[in-house]
Amino acid sequence: MPESVPVRCPACRRSHRYTAPSYPCACGAPVTPPLDPDGVPGPVGHRAWDEEWVAVRCGSCGLRGEWPRPELGCPCGTVLLIPVAGPRASAPAGRPGASGSVRDAGRDAVTAAVLHLRRLGHEDVRRTGRPSPSGVELAGRGVLARVGPPARPATPRDVECLWLTAMTESAVCRYFTVAGCTEEARARADALGVPLFLLGPTGVPRPVNGPAEALDADGA
Repeated sequence: MPESVPVRCPACRRSHRYTAPSYPCACGAPVTPPLDPDGVPGPVGHRAWDEEWVAVRCGSCGLRGEWPRPELGCPCGTVLLIPVAGPRASAPAGRPGASGSVRDAGRDAVTAAVLHLRRLGHEDVRRTGRPSPSGVELAGRGVLARVGPPARPATPRDVECLWLTAMTESAVCRYFTVAGCTEEARARADALGVPLFLLGPTGVPRPVNGPAEALDADGA
Protein backbone atom coordinates (compact mmCIF):
# COMPACT_ATOMS: atom_id res chain seq x y z
CA MET A 1 0.00 0.00 0.00
CA PRO A 2 1.14 3.63 -0.56
CA GLU A 3 2.95 5.23 2.36
CA SER A 4 1.13 7.74 4.53
CA VAL A 5 2.25 10.09 7.31
CA PRO A 6 0.50 12.47 9.73
CA VAL A 7 0.89 16.13 8.78
CA ARG A 8 0.04 19.22 10.83
CA CYS A 9 -0.26 22.56 9.08
CA PRO A 10 1.99 25.12 10.83
CA ALA A 11 -0.29 27.97 9.75
CA CYS A 12 -3.72 26.81 10.99
CA ARG A 13 -2.71 23.73 13.07
CA ARG A 14 -5.09 21.43 11.21
CA SER A 15 -4.14 17.73 11.23
CA HIS A 16 -4.05 15.77 7.99
CA ARG A 17 -3.09 12.30 6.82
CA TYR A 18 -0.97 12.47 3.68
CA THR A 19 -0.72 9.47 1.38
CA ALA A 20 2.10 9.47 -1.15
CA PRO A 21 0.95 9.22 -4.79
CA SER A 22 2.22 6.41 -7.00
CA TYR A 23 3.53 6.93 -10.52
CA PRO A 24 3.95 4.35 -13.28
CA CYS A 25 7.56 3.40 -14.04
CA ALA A 26 8.52 2.67 -17.64
CA CYS A 27 8.44 -1.02 -16.70
CA GLY A 28 4.81 -0.66 -15.61
CA ALA A 29 5.36 -1.05 -11.86
CA PRO A 30 4.08 1.67 -9.50
CA VAL A 31 6.73 3.94 -7.95
CA THR A 32 5.99 5.76 -4.68
CA PRO A 33 8.27 8.42 -3.13
CA PRO A 34 9.47 7.14 0.29
CA LEU A 35 8.17 9.52 2.96
CA ASP A 36 10.22 10.53 6.00
CA PRO A 37 8.03 9.92 9.10
CA ASP A 38 10.39 12.02 11.22
CA GLY A 39 10.57 14.94 8.80
CA VAL A 40 8.81 18.25 9.43
CA PRO A 41 6.65 19.56 6.55
CA GLY A 42 7.32 23.16 5.61
CA PRO A 43 5.26 25.69 3.65
CA VAL A 44 6.13 26.31 0.01
CA GLY A 45 7.62 29.75 -0.46
CA HIS A 46 9.34 30.85 -3.63
CA ARG A 47 9.11 28.03 -6.17
CA ALA A 48 12.18 26.85 -8.09
CA TRP A 49 11.81 24.21 -10.78
CA ASP A 50 14.85 22.23 -9.59
CA GLU A 51 13.30 21.88 -6.11
CA GLU A 52 10.00 20.44 -7.35
CA TRP A 53 11.40 17.00 -8.25
CA VAL A 54 12.68 14.08 -6.22
CA ALA A 55 14.69 11.08 -7.44
CA VAL A 56 13.09 7.68 -6.73
CA ARG A 57 14.35 4.24 -7.75
CA CYS A 58 11.82 1.69 -8.97
CA GLY A 59 11.77 -1.29 -6.59
CA SER A 60 10.85 -3.61 -9.46
CA CYS A 61 13.37 -2.84 -12.23
CA GLY A 62 15.84 -0.53 -10.46
CA LEU A 63 15.34 2.38 -12.88
CA ARG A 64 15.78 5.75 -11.19
CA GLY A 65 13.49 8.53 -12.34
CA GLU A 66 12.45 11.96 -11.12
CA TRP A 67 8.91 12.61 -9.93
CA PRO A 68 7.02 15.61 -8.51
CA ARG A 69 8.03 16.31 -4.90
CA PRO A 70 5.16 15.37 -2.55
CA GLU A 71 2.99 18.32 -1.53
CA LEU A 72 -0.19 18.79 0.50
CA GLY A 73 -2.65 21.63 0.04
CA CYS A 74 -4.30 22.62 3.32
CA PRO A 75 -7.83 24.14 3.21
CA CYS A 76 -6.39 27.28 4.80
CA GLY A 77 -4.46 27.91 1.58
CA THR A 78 -1.02 26.81 2.76
CA VAL A 79 0.87 24.37 0.52
CA LEU A 80 3.21 22.08 2.45
CA LEU A 81 6.28 20.22 1.21
CA ILE A 82 6.25 16.65 2.53
CA PRO A 83 9.75 15.40 3.50
CA VAL A 84 11.07 12.44 1.54
CA ALA A 85 13.35 9.81 3.08
CA GLY A 86 16.90 9.38 1.80
CA PRO A 87 19.24 11.72 -0.07
CA ARG A 88 18.17 13.30 -3.32
CA ALA A 89 20.08 11.69 -6.17
CA SER A 90 20.79 13.06 -9.60
CA ALA A 91 18.64 12.03 -12.53
CA PRO A 92 19.74 9.02 -14.57
CA ALA A 93 21.81 9.73 -17.64
CA GLY A 94 20.44 9.24 -21.12
CA ARG A 95 16.92 10.50 -20.39
CA PRO A 96 15.34 13.08 -22.71
CA GLY A 97 16.18 16.76 -22.52
CA ALA A 98 18.73 19.19 -23.85
CA SER A 99 21.01 18.74 -20.84
CA GLY A 100 20.34 15.03 -20.31
CA SER A 101 18.07 15.06 -17.22
CA VAL A 102 14.34 14.70 -16.72
CA ARG A 103 14.30 17.91 -14.67
CA ASP A 104 15.89 19.88 -17.51
CA ALA A 105 13.53 18.30 -20.03
CA GLY A 106 10.56 19.45 -17.91
CA ARG A 107 11.91 23.00 -17.50
CA ASP A 108 12.65 23.28 -21.26
CA ALA A 109 9.20 21.89 -22.06
CA VAL A 110 7.45 24.53 -19.96
CA THR A 111 9.41 27.30 -21.67
CA ALA A 112 8.61 25.88 -25.11
CA ALA A 113 4.91 25.58 -24.26
CA VAL A 114 4.73 29.17 -23.02
CA LEU A 115 6.44 30.47 -26.16
CA HIS A 116 4.12 28.45 -28.38
CA LEU A 117 1.02 29.69 -26.59
CA ARG A 118 2.24 33.26 -26.98
CA ARG A 119 2.76 32.69 -30.69
CA LEU A 120 -0.86 31.56 -30.83
CA GLY A 121 -1.93 34.89 -29.35
CA HIS A 122 -2.02 34.17 -25.61
CA GLU A 123 0.42 36.89 -24.58
CA ASP A 124 -0.26 36.80 -20.83
CA VAL A 125 0.40 33.09 -20.21
CA ARG A 126 2.14 32.34 -16.90
CA ARG A 127 2.62 29.37 -14.55
CA THR A 128 -0.22 29.23 -12.05
CA GLY A 129 1.86 27.80 -9.20
CA ARG A 130 -0.92 25.37 -8.29
CA PRO A 131 0.68 22.03 -7.31
CA SER A 132 -0.28 19.06 -9.46
CA PRO A 133 1.21 15.58 -9.92
CA SER A 134 -0.16 15.70 -13.47
CA GLY A 135 2.33 18.31 -14.66
CA VAL A 136 2.85 22.07 -14.76
CA GLU A 137 -0.21 24.27 -15.19
CA LEU A 138 -0.12 27.41 -17.33
CA ALA A 139 -2.88 30.00 -17.58
CA GLY A 140 -3.67 33.22 -19.38
CA ARG A 141 -6.76 35.21 -20.23
CA GLY A 142 -9.31 32.64 -21.40
CA VAL A 143 -6.81 29.79 -21.75
CA LEU A 144 -5.59 26.96 -19.53
CA ALA A 145 -2.72 24.66 -20.54
CA ARG A 146 -0.82 21.82 -18.95
CA VAL A 147 2.65 20.45 -19.62
CA GLY A 148 2.52 16.77 -18.72
CA PRO A 149 5.19 15.10 -16.57
CA PRO A 150 8.27 14.17 -18.62
CA ALA A 151 8.53 10.64 -17.23
CA ARG A 152 5.26 9.16 -18.53
CA PRO A 153 2.90 9.51 -21.50
CA ALA A 154 -0.36 11.41 -21.22
CA THR A 155 -3.40 9.35 -20.22
CA PRO A 156 -7.13 9.86 -20.85
CA ARG A 157 -7.50 10.98 -17.24
CA ASP A 158 -4.88 13.70 -17.75
CA VAL A 159 -6.83 15.03 -20.73
CA GLU A 160 -10.18 14.80 -18.96
CA CYS A 161 -8.93 16.59 -15.82
CA LEU A 162 -7.55 19.47 -17.86
CA TRP A 163 -10.76 19.73 -19.90
CA LEU A 164 -12.96 19.73 -16.78
CA THR A 165 -10.82 22.35 -15.05
CA ALA A 166 -10.93 24.56 -18.13
CA MET A 167 -14.71 24.16 -18.32
CA THR A 168 -15.14 25.36 -14.73
CA GLU A 169 -12.99 28.41 -15.52
CA SER A 170 -14.72 29.15 -18.86
CA ALA A 171 -11.42 28.77 -20.66
CA VAL A 172 -10.13 26.88 -23.69
CA CYS A 173 -7.43 24.31 -22.99
CA ARG A 174 -4.26 22.93 -24.59
CA TYR A 175 -2.20 19.93 -23.51
CA PHE A 176 1.56 19.57 -24.09
CA THR A 177 3.29 16.22 -23.60
CA VAL A 178 7.00 15.39 -23.49
CA ALA A 179 6.70 11.59 -23.26
CA GLY A 180 3.96 11.17 -25.87
CA CYS A 181 0.45 9.92 -25.18
CA THR A 182 -1.48 6.69 -25.18
CA GLU A 183 -3.85 5.93 -28.05
CA GLU A 184 -6.70 6.22 -25.57
CA ALA A 185 -5.53 9.70 -24.54
CA ARG A 186 -5.37 10.83 -28.17
CA ALA A 187 -8.87 9.49 -28.81
CA ARG A 188 -10.20 11.21 -25.70
CA ALA A 189 -8.57 14.50 -26.69
CA ASP A 190 -10.17 14.23 -30.14
CA ALA A 191 -13.58 13.56 -28.60
CA LEU A 192 -13.32 16.53 -26.22
CA GLY A 193 -11.70 18.85 -28.74
CA VAL A 194 -8.52 19.26 -26.70
CA PRO A 195 -5.47 20.23 -28.80
CA LEU A 196 -2.63 17.82 -28.02
CA PHE A 197 0.98 18.79 -28.75
CA LEU A 198 4.19 16.74 -28.52
CA LEU A 199 7.30 18.59 -27.34
CA GLY A 200 10.23 16.90 -29.07
CA PRO A 201 14.00 17.32 -28.55
CA THR A 202 13.99 20.45 -30.75
CA GLY A 203 11.59 22.19 -28.37
CA VAL A 204 9.11 22.85 -31.16
CA PRO A 205 5.57 21.66 -30.28
CA ARG A 206 4.17 19.27 -32.90
CA PRO A 207 0.41 18.76 -33.20
CA VAL A 208 -0.56 15.12 -32.72
CA ASN A 209 -4.34 15.31 -33.14
CA GLY A 210 -6.93 17.09 -35.25
CA PRO A 211 -7.76 19.93 -32.83
CA ALA A 212 -4.04 20.78 -32.46
CA GLU A 213 -3.52 20.79 -36.24
CA ALA A 214 -6.52 23.09 -36.68
CA LEU A 215 -5.23 25.40 -33.94
CA ASP A 216 -1.78 25.60 -35.51
CA ALA A 217 -3.34 26.36 -38.89
CA ASP A 218 -5.81 29.01 -37.68
CA GLY A 219 -4.09 30.46 -34.61
CA ALA A 220 -5.79 31.25 -31.30
